[in-house]
Amino acid sequence: MKKLVFVIVALLGLSTVQAQHQINSFFDEMGLVRIETQELAESADSIVTVFHRSDDIVWSRVVYRIIDLRFKQNYQLYTPLSPFDPAYSSLLKVMLMAVADGMPIYAKDDNGDLRPSFKADAKREGADVFSLLDVYNLTDFDADEETRAYERILRLDSTQNVEFYAGAFSRFAKNQLKYMIQEVVFFDKHYSRMYSKILSIAPMHADNIQSENATVMQALYDQILFWVPFDSFRPYLAQQYIMPKGNDTKRVTYDEFFAQKLYTSYIVGTNNIYNRLIPEYATTFEEIKREQSRIEWELLSAEQDLWEY
Repeated sequence: MKKLVFVIVALLGLSTVQAQHQINSFFDEMGLVRIETQELAESADSIVTVFHRSDDIVWSRVVYRIIDLRFKQNYQLYTPLSPFDPAYSSLLKVMLMAVADGMPIYAKDDNGDLRPSFKADAKREGADVFSLLDVYNLTDFDADEETRAYERILRLDSTQNVEFYAGAFSRFAKNQLKYMIQEVVFFDKHYSRMYSKILSIAPMHADNIQSENATVMQALYDQILFWVPFDSFRPYLAQQYIMPKGNDTKRVTYDEFFAQKLYTSYIVGTNNIYNRLIPEYATTFEEIKREQSRIEWELLSAEQDLWEY
């Protein structure tokens, strides 16, 4: 059998080493740097996950954080602003392309609650997603529907399927500055270690604040466009490399970027008996920072407190 394989490779004019190099080559058939690979596309169907039995989880806490793209560590999520880059896409473009591909998104709560609700009546697919992407300061809401439809970043094509509209992307993307994530931190006694997992993610658009006199909570609520269950988003994240920072050879996918926690974020609250997030009870900047530090310390101390000596 080995001889047969060798003969076939020889007939093709390739050594076995050359054949292997073609499969894993850094360059494509044109001699250009290979950015997108078949292996990357296939990895979306085999995303690595760790199985956690519910009986092994002895402590958990749901945390809400904001990833601010203006922080240096998060710049890679913001760029490129051009929708025509052949190799890389910003996190926003990956998300919009996923929605256009049929990934469902969920409307935020009607009662002003920042927390996501993944009930059936909140689910939006197809043309129903458009209302969640209308940004107040971007679109003239007095304009007719045809004008508004043309300005939308997602719209219907000639076959009535949702498509990504590159012409509106740069204008929309420049003020897409934050994402809110819902994260669970938990201790698994089977592995004897603390884990964290992003449960859902929401884009927050700076132009979507409805009132100049809005409170912090109202401003945060207004900026949220919609919620996405993170696991339904991961297959798309696994198929796209993130813009490298200083080293074009060290490429990671968006899924790896989030899994390795290469971003920075700050806490806006946790689930608690009062059902309140930090801006609802901390009124000054100093109080907010103090409460954020307290919660971070509790999360760091939780694992130590679970051990018995």
